[in-house]
Amino acid sequence: MQTLDWVMIALYFLLLFGVAWWVIRKGNETPDDYFLAGRNLGWFIIGASIFASNIGSEHIVGLAGSGATDGVAMAHYELHAWCLLILGWVLAPFYMRSRVFTMPEFLERRFSPHARTILSLISLFAYVLTKIAVGIFAGGVVFGTLLPELSVGPLNSFWIGSILVLLLTGVYTILGGLRAVAYTEALQTFILVFGSFLVTFFGLRALGDGSILAGWTQLREIVGSDMLNLWKPIVSDGVAGTWAPIRELNAQGDVVKEAWYFNTNYPWLSMLFCAPIIGLWYWCTDQYIVQRMLGAPNETEARRGTIFASALKLLPVFLFIIPGIICFALAKGGYVGELTSALIDPDTGEIVRENAQASFPLMVQHVLPTGFRGIVVAGLLAALMSSLAGVLNATATLFTMDFYSRIFKGVSQKRLVWIGRVATGVLVVIGLAWIPVIQGAKGLYDYLQGIQSYLAPPIFVVFFFGIFVKRLNGPGCLASLIVGFSLGLFRLAVDTPVALMGHTYTEGTFLWIVNNIFFQYYSIIILIVCIAVFYAVSYLTRAPDYERLSGLTFGTVTDEQRAETRKSWTFADVFWSGFVLVGILAAYLYFRG
Repeated sequence: MQTLDWVMIALYFLLLFGVAWWVIRKGNETPDDYFLAGRNLGWFIIGASIFASNIGSEHIVGLAGSGATDGVAMAHYELHAWCLLILGWVLAPFYMRSRVFTMPEFLERRFSPHARTILSLISLFAYVLTKIAVGIFAGGVVFGTLLPELSVGPLNSFWIGSILVLLLTGVYTILGGLRAVAYTEALQTFILVFGSFLVTFFGLRALGDGSILAGWTQLREIVGSDMLNLWKPIVSDGVAGTWAPIRELNAQGDVVKEAWYFNTNYPWLSMLFCAPIIGLWYWCTDQYIVQRMLGAPNETEARRGTIFASALKLLPVFLFIIPGIICFALAKGGYVGELTSALIDPDTGEIVRENAQASFPLMVQHVLPTGFRGIVVAGLLAALMSSLAGVLNATATLFTMDFYSRIFKGVSQKRLVWIGRVATGVLVVIGLAWIPVIQGAKGLYDYLQGIQSYLAPPIFVVFFFGIFVKRLNGPGCLASLIVGFSLGLFRLAVDTPVALMGHTYTEGTFLWIVNNIFFQYYSIIILIVCIAVFYAVSYLTRAPDYERLSGLTFGTVTDEQRAETRKSWTFADVFWSGFVLVGILAAYLYFRG
């Protein structure tokens, strides 16, 4: 980091806090102002804010690390831009008509207050385990890589970075609410996209001796077709891409063991059936994302915001996964000695998975020229801070509107805003305490997807089946949430000792089997159980009051409501939605190995 780099970072912070101060001066006197930006966000701000909230620590640090170890396998999650189209075209009318603050509040309107309470608990639990803790941890990874010598007393650069990112983000988030979060995220979107583009650009130039096209050709030669293949095999014999069974022979050459082994490098079966469930839960029902759309004044702005966000969502494959693969290629091919020594095991010649999480900051450190390095570090900080700011505000909204306001009825609007600010700080402290668990996991993005895979199925089931099937009722929703959440917690309880303390279960025992089921397959099991419980309990109990559900399910939408929704979109909305779908299809066709 040279003087010019620090100047670029300083300019970023001046611009960021200038925007935040401009927004904060508008005031946040009511819950509508603080939690939903007065329901007055335009489509551009909504789309950029959704994208910036999503593209946070797990992408900058974790997704690039996954690209270095597993290639484009995780691009399945990034190509879920179509889920945002589902949000805008299918679910937005129901959400906007309900005028709710939170997703659990919508579930109360559709089912019961108990369903709202359970989902609120699940969401808060998930935010602590994933978004808050991972955001803080990723900040530490970035600082630990770029400024390894930094220390203050017993705190090394990792902990200094974690705490610093948290404090800087917390200042404008607590003071400005969703309006400050959304406007600063719109600014941060451009910084992180441009900064990440620079990493891809200079990385390919380093591979191709100055030529981008030659660099891409060289990349394919070094990493091989498997790393650029989205469709991994279901079973493997330990060598990626093969289908032959495992065979163990005795001294006489007789087969003593023959077995198929499931491939755990994101096989196509689990990515095809499990990944979309996580995508639809995250993009269409998670408070963290949907809250920005709820800040729109009408269906038109809400839908166009999601279309814009879906177009931006096509970028991460090339801005984060590809730089991770480039980093691996530079290290594997010996182009940059520092990368080789940091990532490649000298004995085996293979990448060290534990070190791969630092792939992106390592590229920044050793590939970018002075000045550009500062811009990219600003982009890194922008992604980290925007993601963390979003989850802090979402957490405050959930706690305040779904718990405090229901327990203490009749409190003033200013009191609700103040409680939301206090709740944020408490949950952040809990998130800090969870960081050691993440450090023991296989990888940042692997950790995140594992947690989400256990928590997503029951939430997906009750929202989507609840909106499409009017006969499903409150008792069925509650049973499905409790059973699904319990199955997810059980898997977490089994996995945590392995991740945190290196514990091993005796091979063949029940707990060993549970721990060794690939997390995506376990997610599919939870999904099937939740659907079965939802239908069984609903049809064994009384049907819901359909008049109370007016406008909340497809079967109870009135003709007037349908006409209003039809007026909210034009041919341009359809055209740009089709453009996004064509982009997704093109990526799937290209990355076939």
